[in-house]
Amino acid sequence: MAETTTRSTYHHGDLRNALVAAGSRLAEQGGPDAVGVRAAAREVGVSPTAAYRHFENAEELLVAVKDRAFETLYDAMRSRLEAVPDTGDPGETAVRRLEALGRAYVSVALAEPGVFRVAFSEKGAVRFDRSSGPLSLVAQTMDDLVATGRMPAARRPLAEFAAWSVVHGMSRLVLDGPLSEVPPESLDAVVDRVMDTALRGLTGPDPAAPAVPGGAAS
Repeated sequence: MAETTTRSTYHHGDLRNALVAAGSRLAEQGGPDAVGVRAAAREVGVSPTAAYRHFENAEELLVAVKDRAFETLYDAMRSRLEAVPDTGDPGETAVRRLEALGRAYVSVALAEPGVFRVAFSEKGAVRFDRSSGPLSLVAQTMDDLVATGRMPAARRPLAEFAAWSVVHGMSRLVLDGPLSEVPPESLDAVVDRVMDTALRGLTGPDPAAPAVPGGAAS
């Protein structure tokens, strides 16, 4: 009877989506180990048999939950990116867009720590694709920095990974490390300093470029 109810209530993948959403809630509450097909079925209110039609085991469900977490991160970063106004200076706009992406990343980590932890948990595979997802937004913005002359071309290769490491490391330090002890009123200053340092490192003068004669004395 329960399976009949399931078929009449969920259509065209709705049950699968509901199970993924339930898995996300379970992960938020108990981490990756809390994600299970039977537990998600109970959360949704369907039989385990119905749930197993969509996910053979907890591993498959956890992968889907991690995919959903990356979608959440991507959507937040894209929204923040699109909200950056055109400054009239393409280079300056690109710099502000890169900063917006970094701040969006940190904001998701702090606002939805369960989603963030699950996305990068060691348990469950991660389908990583540089051509799509959060990293693609960073890569495209960095290409814009080079095109507008705000980033030396020699510094561009793999720079998106450097930027990712900075914001990810800071996020983990705030969530699970010593920065978790920083008072909220001081945390903004920490984030500002990290972002400023990272942006200066990416967009500052090319250290390999010839020095300007007399520049040290000017």
